[in-house]
Amino acid sequence: MRESFNSLLGFILVSAGCAIGIGNVWRFPFVAGENGGGIFVLFYLAFLLLMGLPVMTMELAVGRAARQSAVSAFRKLTPDKPLWQLEGWGSLLGCIVLMLYYTTVSGWMLAYFYKFISGSFASGMDTEAVAGIFGSLLGSPGEMTFWMALTVVLGFVICSFGLQKGLERVTKFMMSALLILIVVLAGHSLTLDGAGAGMEFFLLPNFEAVEKIGLDNVITAAMDQAFFTLSLGISAMAIFGSYMDRSRSLTGESARICCLDTFVAVMAGVIIFPACFSFGVHPDAGPSLIFVTLPNVFVNMSGGMIWGALFFLFMSFASLSTVLAVFENILALFIDTFGWSRKKAVVFNFVLILIGSMPCVLGFNLWSDVTIFGKGVLDAEDFLVSNILLPGGSLVYLLYCVTHYGWGFDNYIKETNAGDGAKMPVWLKPYLQYVLPVLLLFIFINGLL
Repeated sequence: MRESFNSLLGFILVSAGCAIGIGNVWRFPFVAGENGGGIFVLFYLAFLLLMGLPVMTMELAVGRAARQSAVSAFRKLTPDKPLWQLEGWGSLLGCIVLMLYYTTVSGWMLAYFYKFISGSFASGMDTEAVAGIFGSLLGSPGEMTFWMALTVVLGFVICSFGLQKGLERVTKFMMSALLILIVVLAGHSLTLDGAGAGMEFFLLPNFEAVEKIGLDNVITAAMDQAFFTLSLGISAMAIFGSYMDRSRSLTGESARICCLDTFVAVMAGVIIFPACFSFGVHPDAGPSLIFVTLPNVFVNMSGGMIWGALFFLFMSFASLSTVLAVFENILALFIDTFGWSRKKAVVFNFVLILIGSMPCVLGFNLWSDVTIFGKGVLDAEDFLVSNILLPGGSLVYLLYCVTHYGWGFDNYIKETNAGDGAKMPVWLKPYLQYVLPVLLLFIFINGLL
């Protein structure tokens, strides 16, 4: 008998936990900072509604209708059209490759939480010393391996207990703690001296900055972020649809997930930008914002060691919630496709992910000279997932659900609107069939270029 969620809240928190991750609390703030703040946020919210929400309903609909993970779902819904099953295999590849580098970055979050509570960071440290801690972490293959391995062990041990006793129970706790932490951290940031300037930069349109960057670049960045933040295209949501009953409509539940995802992303900005402006730090510091710029803020802040520890505990929960959700998707794909027991799937994939993650770890030290297509190991793996498998997979899901070559619009809309709650309007069919595919194709081509 197939497992199911113990409650609707469990489904929402687990699904939101899959979407809420480093893309929200790391990438969103620095991309907003690089693209002029307020106008970027407005475009981001618009594209989240226009693009992200419809594709999410499609993944969930395929999963719930089939009550299977990706490969088996396509096989069950359209047995006479076997080519669609390639998307299921592509989803498995995407989930595995994502975890080959995501576990390393998640390990960084755990490492920084430990460093703040153990005293590695001290009040009054200079900028060079703070940056040196991150450089030392990256340069140590042993330390990097330990934190990556701890992430993998935690993830698979929790998932080994099953959906309700493992994933749902732990994710409920982590997401509840995450939401409490983010409110506490945001409240503290709003009391800092530069909070007003930080919030103005973050939420008010800055036309001068947009003119300098280019409106087309801002729109493209917002479109990319709105799409990638939901982890769509590799069936990470489809598996949770397969664990749902049909009492609630998928449009309404997708909207709740998107709202929770957006809340965390915006609140991350509320935490970061007031702190940056209060301590004279540039808010467009890029990817180093989390591991170099913000620790510099914390070591110069009253009570900064406590706030730094809480911030990286929040970051750890955000990244681990995604790890757990994607691990569950990988396990379900092996269980459904090959008929394996959960125990066998856990053991096999634990070894696979642990060994497969080592090139990313070593790519920052012993293998730092190794490049793939001119990129370092992590960047190459991220490019494959973020620029090819996510947008490509989402485009496949879209075409599968709205054309007669696949499952078809009538089947999709019937499944999406089954149950109580908000419905997907039928009159959106022309937009879903002709406009949204063009937008997703644009993202795919733009990512490749």
